Amino acid sequence: MDYTVIVGGRAGDGVAQAAETLGKTLTRLGFYVFNYRDYPSLIRGGHNFNVISFSKDPINSHREKTDVIIALNQETIKLHSKKLKKDGIILCEKGINAKKSVQIDSEKILEEIKAPKIIRSSIFLGVLMKYFGHDLKPLNKIFSERHGKFLGLNMMASKRGYDELKGKVKKIGKGRKGKRYFLTGNQGISLGSIKAGLDMYIAYPMTPATPVLHFLAQKQIKHDMLVMQMENEIAVVNAALGASFTGAKAMVGTSGGGFALMGETLSMQGIAETPLTVYLSQRTAPGTGVPTYSTQGDLKFALNVGHGDFPRVVVAPGDAAESYKRTAEAIYLAEKYRLLSIIISDKHIGESHYTFDNIPKLKKVDIRNIIKPKKDFKIYKLTKNGMSPRSVPQMGEFVRATSYEHDEHGYTIEDPEMTKKMNDKRYRKWKFAEKEIMKMEPLTIYGKGRTTIISWGSTKGAILDTMRDLRNVKFVQINYISPFPSKQISKILKSSKKVILVENNVTGQLGDVIAEKTGFMIKNKVLKYDSRPLTKDWLLPKLRRLVK
Repeated sequence: MDYTVIVGGRAGDGVAQAAETLGKTLTRLGFYVFNYRDYPSLIRGGHNFNVISFSKDPINSHREKTDVIIALNQETIKLHSKKLKKDGIILCEKGINAKKSVQIDSEKILEEIKAPKIIRSSIFLGVLMKYFGHDLKPLNKIFSERHGKFLGLNMMASKRGYDELKGKVKKIGKGRKGKRYFLTGNQGISLGSIKAGLDMYIAYPMTPATPVLHFLAQKQIKHDMLVMQMENEIAVVNAALGASFTGAKAMVGTSGGGFALMGETLSMQGIAETPLTVYLSQRTAPGTGVPTYSTQGDLKFALNVGHGDFPRVVVAPGDAAESYKRTAEAIYLAEKYRLLSIIISDKHIGESHYTFDNIPKLKKVDIRNIIKPKKDFKIYKLTKNGMSPRSVPQMGEFVRATSYEHDEHGYTIEDPEMTKKMNDKRYRKWKFAEKEIMKMEPLTIYGKGRTTIISWGSTKGAILDTMRDLRNVKFVQINYISPFPSKQISKILKSSKKVILVENNVTGQLGDVIAEKTGFMIKNKVLKYDSRPLTKDWLLPKLRRLVK
């Protein structure tokens, strides 16, 4: 059985922090928790809400029907009261017009304990803990880890809220024993880059990638890295490429609009073969679109960004744990093969919290592909495997990198024979990279059945939750879009009785990639493109009609 809590209010009411605190508390109580964050593109004001769904069993997406609504303003009631279950309850401010509600005079409590308004949400967390049949120890434990100078006030506020509730209790018990992790996708990206030994992260703030910039900035001294904010995305990617040329493991982060500005320099990466990793966190487009909401509309863009032919890795994690693992892999591949690695994710993964049992184990690899150059050094040497020796300027000899076509030394050329040889060299190493990536679980299969659901990225959570109510169905999640696991996918699709494509975009972009790479045309498509992510409640009836 699963439960859901909606916390709603205005920007500045502490909605997101209250939801994260609740999610961590429930995780400590042994539950699996998924926390979805929803907010408009406003600095202050507007309606903000979080949906926290939890269960004793793994849960990978949020639910639309809710057991509890914590309403910090009247608008929360207006927008969400219809989602309340028949036996649900509303915890709200005194004076808010709401049926089935427990009203709390938070202003009076704050005045009595002399606390600022930002503490208000802690009062309602205290009420909620009593409603769920728990004491305040697990909540106070989370407060002690997070709230610094406001620790005492948060504890006092939650205690006052706890004492306010009389009689109404819905005991949820405890979950399962064992240590669990509660992370967002952006935190997974950040921790994966640290684990890979990142030297420099450069970005210009752009939702929904910005939290990585903030997270790594806080950790840069501890982990001996440099985190920089530049004046725009063009400066970001050029600075990162320059840093990589000097030997630094460099990574940049952005969303669709910033990624578009980076296109020319990403093409330069292709010919200069200077390692670079890019985190592309998708949001609703085209144009500015719906900038604080989610979509999967940039897949073909990532596969084709930059003019000309050059190899690039495109890896698509499906949750926070995979974000950690795949980021480390992307940086490793960029450095080893002197490639462009693109980690493609979206707002839904990046800003949602996931619970998982174990941090994925990473293969320990020490990349030392920078050597001291000798006289007549060939930085683009035409080797049998395409892996030319890499060096950096400070090693002593003159080392060249150029956006022009070049010979083995890096000197500009225009003759057709050497142009062909250099193109062949770049794609020769791609074959070796592709062979290694095919051993990195380029696709994952969940379940068994003759009907195959196929997708990528953030749709994973809702699909996994939906599959529990379907029979004779398996789910194929594609993790590496480039290089594409064509042989494995062809075999699966040809042996399937029915294939259903599920994506969070208008045209079914993965379906087009599958058709291009395998010749298999998927007829059955479930596409969502209203700027909101998939949920089990939305997806299940659509899949049931197709699975019959």
